[in-house]
Amino acid sequence: MTKAFWSLLKISPLVMAATFVAANSTLAAEINEPVNGVAQISQESNSMGQVTSVSQFSDVQPTDWAFQALQSLVERYGCIAGYPNGTYRGNRALTRYEFAAGLNACLDRVNELIATATADLVTKQDLATLQRLQEEFSAELATLRGRVDSLEARTAELEANQFSTTTKLQGEAIFNVSQAFGDRQAVRTGSPTTDLNSNTVFSDRVRLSLLSSFTGKDQLQIRLQGRNTISNTGVTGTNMSRLGFDGNENNNVAIDKINYAFNFSDAVRVKIDATGAELNENVNTFNPDFASSGRGALSRYGRFSPIYRQAADGAGITVNVNPNGPLTFSAAYLSQTQGAISASNPGDNSGLFNGNSTFFGQLAFKPNKAFNVGLSYARTYQNTPNLFQGTGSITANNPFVGTPRTEANHYGIQATFQASPQLALSGWAGYTTADTVTGPSRSADIWYWAASLGVRDFGAKGNVLGVIFGQPPKVTGGSGGVASESGTSYHLEGLYKVKVSDNIQVTPGLLVIFNPENNNNNSNIYVGTLRTTFTF
Repeated sequence: MTKAFWSLLKISPLVMAATFVAANSTLAAEINEPVNGVAQISQESNSMGQVTSVSQFSDVQPTDWAFQALQSLVERYGCIAGYPNGTYRGNRALTRYEFAAGLNACLDRVNELIATATADLVTKQDLATLQRLQEEFSAELATLRGRVDSLEARTAELEANQFSTTTKLQGEAIFNVSQAFGDRQAVRTGSPTTDLNSNTVFSDRVRLSLLSSFTGKDQLQIRLQGRNTISNTGVTGTNMSRLGFDGNENNNVAIDKINYAFNFSDAVRVKIDATGAELNENVNTFNPDFASSGRGALSRYGRFSPIYRQAADGAGITVNVNPNGPLTFSAAYLSQTQGAISASNPGDNSGLFNGNSTFFGQLAFKPNKAFNVGLSYARTYQNTPNLFQGTGSITANNPFVGTPRTEANHYGIQATFQASPQLALSGWAGYTTADTVTGPSRSADIWYWAASLGVRDFGAKGNVLGVIFGQPPKVTGGSGGVASESGTSYHLEGLYKVKVSDNIQVTPGLLVIFNPENNNNNSNIYVGTLRTTFTF
């Protein structure tokens, strides 16, 4: 701008309005950009209001150099707006577009004063100055009008064609090509005798989530799912070969998850699950690169600690308390669905409190961005033992003869260490002690552990190279006739997540199970997988 232009600003307080109003008027706030930038809608555009006295601004003092100009603008011309928290923010940077917007707002105010027979408030010198300013900024004003018209047209189009004012649609589709192979099918005890015959399969899983918010800080989730990825257990003889996204309903679509989450306070988040509750989706699992079923580890065991498998597909409540500081506390009560036994069934051994249930608590400590550790505890009651929901050996999931009702205490420690932005180490270890509630008194001790390494941006930005190694759940002892499993299984998984785009990820990988079913007589089992995940 020229020196002559800036000299105009000394002529009148009304001229100063174009500067001060520009930073705080409703119209100015809607265009917040550099001169050569693209207009963006400000989140504060609807949050400012007219003030009647300069004393209403908590951050404007009589000693400020612009106090008199502001006082004149507010009390003489009524040509200024402020923020709802009572601030003016006079030090905010000003662009030429904002100046033009403020000038236009003041011109509208002048026209209003003239129309209401109060023209004596506006001097001839004021009008002459404003006319010269309008001529100086005629190009910017024309551009501003064009941009506003364009925004109005785009807003009208979005409002006319939007899916919902409160609901967003999120989707995920998995295409999977995989095959399990090895010499013999695994057996729990003794030596295997059946050849492992498996075919290459092509399967899918599709999820559509309706995410609704009514206050801006809450979320109602309704998820639809259809899939036909059959578990490898039938051909390999062991759950240890399962993929992390398997399940089969012959692609019949059904509602598999309904929940509502809201903030009880700034530090407390509450989630109520009506169905489909999963601890791994409600609390931190300390395996950020591999926890997701669609974009994480390929295997079931490689995703996270089995302690988070408790209360799968149930109903209940989860509370996460995250005050300012390094500590986070999570607590949950979930009623687990198992066959016909569910929270919605009023029959015997069912319902919200009389059926399968889980009490869960977790304390997490994160002293810095690099390190995070959690201590977890779960107390479970099951009418039919399935201690880890099909994760680990068949014996570890039901260490007892028959199907007695079972109580179990689960203890876990999990940690994540971000050695650098490109390198992450995660791991977990867990111990479970289970006891029968019906039938002969028996107990079992079960141990498991695993570690994972994620190398981010390997080969290209967004790619992740991963290695996961561990020991799936194994019975190590007990009482009442429960003995330790004879061998020890080891889980080794290598995968490479390739980011094709923001919405497409391709993940090839290989899963190797050494001594499956914790039986040293079993031969190793391999599962090769190519997973492609589409998100939208």
